[in-house]
Amino acid sequence: MFNLILFGPPGCGKGTQAEMLVEKYGLKHLSTGDMLREEIKKASHLGREAKMYIDKGELVPDEVVIGMIESIIDSSGHSKGFLFDGFPRTAPQAEALDKLLIQKSSPITIMVSLDVSEPELIKRLLNRGKTSGRSDDMNVEVIKARIQEYDKKTAPVMHHYHKHNKMVMIAGEGGIETIFHSLCDQINKKVAFHKMIA
Repeated sequence: MFNLILFGPPGCGKGTQAEMLVEKYGLKHLSTGDMLREEIKKASHLGREAKMYIDKGELVPDEVVIGMIESIIDSSGHSKGFLFDGFPRTAPQAEALDKLLIQKSSPITIMVSLDVSEPELIKRLLNRGKTSGRSDDMNVEVIKARIQEYDKKTAPVMHHYHKHNKMVMIAGEGGIETIFHSLCDQINKKVAFHKMIA
């Protein structure tokens, strides 16, 4: 079993790459964004609360997200592993996730971060907003606030996993297949190394 974190700012292409990685490696895709959007669509209490934060370009509070993730892990039975997409987003979340996964004897194997420039992110998100209907993809100021929020709160997560020799940076601009092959190369190296020392 191995657990992978796919990381990067809003609009970096995590969703596209996550689908391909889940299919290739047989992982369960755990996207906090999808989970939250589902709650918003249902207009549940959690969904209404989450929407307030998301519309302002802010992050949903840790305890809400961590609780959701634990219940999904517990209900997933004998999975080959998880692909975490959009989580953890802060250093405390990374510590909480590590603690949770160590309790379940299945720590994070590798964190792969997609590196994309800010002008490219803004362009991609505005284009996505034309078809997604997401309010946070239609306004340049909200997009910039999300990127700033990412840089301020989320980038320290990279340092957390870098300390544990689990973080790899991949260029996130270029062809989808090229980026996918770069991701797979890094994952295969890490998984082969884990099997070798197991």
